[in-house]
Amino acid sequence: MTEKEQFAVFCRLHKHTPGFSRQLAELFGKDLIASVPKTPLVWLEANACSGDSISTLNTVKPGLGQVICSLLDIRFWNALMPGQGAEAIESLLATVEAGNFILIVEGAIATRAGGKFTIPFKTEERLFTSEELIRWMAPRAKYIVAVGTCAAFGGPSAARPNPSGSKGVWEVIREPVVNVSGCPINPDWLVGTLLHLLLYGFPEVDRYQRPTLFYGQTIHVHCQRRSYFDTGALARNLGDRECMFSLGCMGPVTGADCPYRLWNDHLNWPVKASTPCIGCTKAGFPDKATPFYTPLPGKIPGGTKDGKKL
Repeated sequence: MTEKEQFAVFCRLHKHTPGFSRQLAELFGKDLIASVPKTPLVWLEANACSGDSISTLNTVKPGLGQVICSLLDIRFWNALMPGQGAEAIESLLATVEAGNFILIVEGAIATRAGGKFTIPFKTEERLFTSEELIRWMAPRAKYIVAVGTCAAFGGPSAARPNPSGSKGVWEVIREPVVNVSGCPINPDWLVGTLLHLLLYGFPEVDRYQRPTLFYGQTIHVHCQRRSYFDTGALARNLGDRECMFSLGCMGPVTGADCPYRLWNDHLNWPVKASTPCIGCTKAGFPDKATPFYTPLPGKIPGGTKDGKKL
């Protein structure tokens, strides 16, 4: 089995043992990690709430500091950079002009009113919109990662009536994009995707350009309450221990590994906390997931369950 195949198997089979990223480093050895030159990183926040930045900052074992020191050279990220004002903008412009950097986009791209719904920064001369910046940066980037459901598919920023004309990154540019969706993302999804890009290049993706390592199966497949569904035992109220399909759970049509990856340092996830999955990694979220407590298929015309039309 090649190292790339080992990587894929590990990411798919890794359960809720803490230290996902640390174990990756141990599996492939420090020599392999050390052989990868530090890659410049530009993190651009567009129409977003910063939730994906916060989730990424909460990555543990190793912490984000260890990832940065080993693999990444952060040139621009408003949540984590020492520079400000003209100094920060100069770093951004110089990095993009040099090319060969990883571009991470957090948040949807506003396209109406000349894109002026989102102004990441301005100079003395003029304003720069996120749409303008993404079109300029994308052809110069080595890899482009859309982080969070807003960046991937528009997400809450593009919810009805969408006055800003917000869209996912891959709807705005022609260059290949890896979509790491979630509202917010699990930090493991981004760390694993970045490692794959740096070590092996573009990962295997599904039809929504999401890494199959993390989004290849539906939540329903691995849900701890699946046995209740199979026997027709459905919850009547929030807090019941049975399957929450009857309470609007989107697990049967949502690709993600939440049931065994878990959240908050592999501690918990929505269904374990007795709330239905709301399908936050899906294209069309939140509009196609609402009303949240309406059972499928009522809220998704022409929806599917486990790949079959309902």
